Amino acid sequence: MDLSPLSRRAFLAALGASAAALPAGTRAFGGSGPPPALLLHGGPIHLGAGGRVVEALLVRDGRVAFAGRLAEAPARGVRRIDLAGAAAFPGLVDAHAHLLGIGLREIRLNLAGTRSIAALQAALGAHAAAHPAGPIVGRGWIETHWPEARMPTRADLDAVVADRPVWLDRADGHAGVANSAALALAGIDAATRDPAGGRIERDAAGAATGVLIDNAAALVEARLPAPGPETVRLALARAVALYAARGWTGVADMGMRADVRAILHEMAAAGSLPIRVDCYMADGEAAAVLADGPSADPTGLVRTLGVKLYVDGALGSRGALLLAPYGDRPETSGLAVTPVEHIRARLAQARRSGAQVATHAIGDRANRMVLDLYAEAWADDPAGLRRARWRVEHAQVIDAADIPRFGKLGVIASMQPSHAIGDLWFAPARLGAARLGGAYAWRSLVESGAMLCAGSDAPVEKGDPRIEYYAATHRRDLDGRAGPDWHPEQALDRQAALALFTRNAAYAARHEDALGTLEVGMRADVSVFDADLTRIEPAAILQAKRVLTIVDGVASR
Repeated sequence: MDLSPLSRRAFLAALGASAAALPAGTRAFGGSGPPPALLLHGGPIHLGAGGRVVEALLVRDGRVAFAGRLAEAPARGVRRIDLAGAAAFPGLVDAHAHLLGIGLREIRLNLAGTRSIAALQAALGAHAAAHPAGPIVGRGWIETHWPEARMPTRADLDAVVADRPVWLDRADGHAGVANSAALALAGIDAATRDPAGGRIERDAAGAATGVLIDNAAALVEARLPAPGPETVRLALARAVALYAARGWTGVADMGMRADVRAILHEMAAAGSLPIRVDCYMADGEAAAVLADGPSADPTGLVRTLGVKLYVDGALGSRGALLLAPYGDRPETSGLAVTPVEHIRARLAQARRSGAQVATHAIGDRANRMVLDLYAEAWADDPAGLRRARWRVEHAQVIDAADIPRFGKLGVIASMQPSHAIGDLWFAPARLGAARLGGAYAWRSLVESGAMLCAGSDAPVEKGDPRIEYYAATHRRDLDGRAGPDWHPEQALDRQAALALFTRNAAYAARHEDALGTLEVGMRADVSVFDADLTRIEPAAILQAKRVLTIVDGVASR
């Protein structure tokens, strides 16, 4: 239930008077000593271990000091927080997201939710009027539900803005559309050849339509001005505040840049980073972690764990690499975006240094390639692969023969539940019914012995833990609808889904000794919502309100 205004005021008072003056998503304790001891009670407190629920949780010096009956809880020298019926969970972690992209989405042209090409044009026109100079960059469109039943083209953009470059990323980040000015800036014309791992979409006459897939997008993006340091700082501040305000206590950032990580280090040192960030460096910026292995900043809030690699593109833009051609475009089977020999070299470096590897693979051929390459890299020590905790990011479409290999090899499947409830409206056309049995196959993977963790892939998706939990447990879209080929048997029960964002996310980031549960001795990362997500009706999950986020015993409003 919703907390009353009185309960909310009491909540903030228990966190200290300074909390009331802080913006949402900022940390409510900024002192130089340890944070105050907190006693949470008055609502179900899920420990995340064996389904255990307790009445009271004592947090002291950043760790759980007691979990049990309220009558037995130490009460002296603590600030009591009456949850007033709200439910507390181990801190929820987004196991795959992109903080810079999340922040830039908030300050650039945001096309998420546009329902047609006409709506995209209207949004572009309004943005152009408000920003009359310079190139326009935006993100978030997805055409699969549009009445026009096609991607936008340069002609659609030219009709609104023709005098300066426009580049609009598709929601998945693996395709985009450029207007004619942007194509000219990049030197793309009918004679331009497709780059390796990319595709320039063309019309019947061979002219570029403006749509660029995977590595072809770099032809335009490389010519556009990169966001400056102050823009990056603003974007990161927006992103981490937003994530804390949604109830996330941590994120695994995939494809991290060194300059972005440096700013996160500064924020952590200044006490202005309200969540944990685990960094998987972009391929081109991973030299240090590949040479020296994982590291952490002095606060422990920012850790550098490994490298993010790519094998293929995305299903929506038909860049996912498939074993057989696309059902709706039989002339293509997708794109291999990175040479295999380059991946082999990176895996060898990671094995020597102890860096984790997280490899993007969406199509069934891509997933098989990654499993094969991982097994090859550890052929002389198969058990070492399990210890290394190498990951497959997305693991979206898997051939039935490869599903058991995740558990057998010890490879972690890092998946995004919201992809299923969006993609399954168009995946049947892309894949055909026969391949859907291995698509977004959460339960099949779990039952075969695989370790799964889950995230959102924001800004591809919204980045809302409620949506991800709802999708994992209900496997229906946000309106409660499901198509005939959505395989509802792949949904997970409430406790198994909770583990994806808590225990399993901690394991995937080599942090299960300190995070993932609220057992005594663990770090005090807590996510509090005004309803018990494990018990309410599925639709009510989407309406639950985040009440409090605690990281290392420090609370964010």
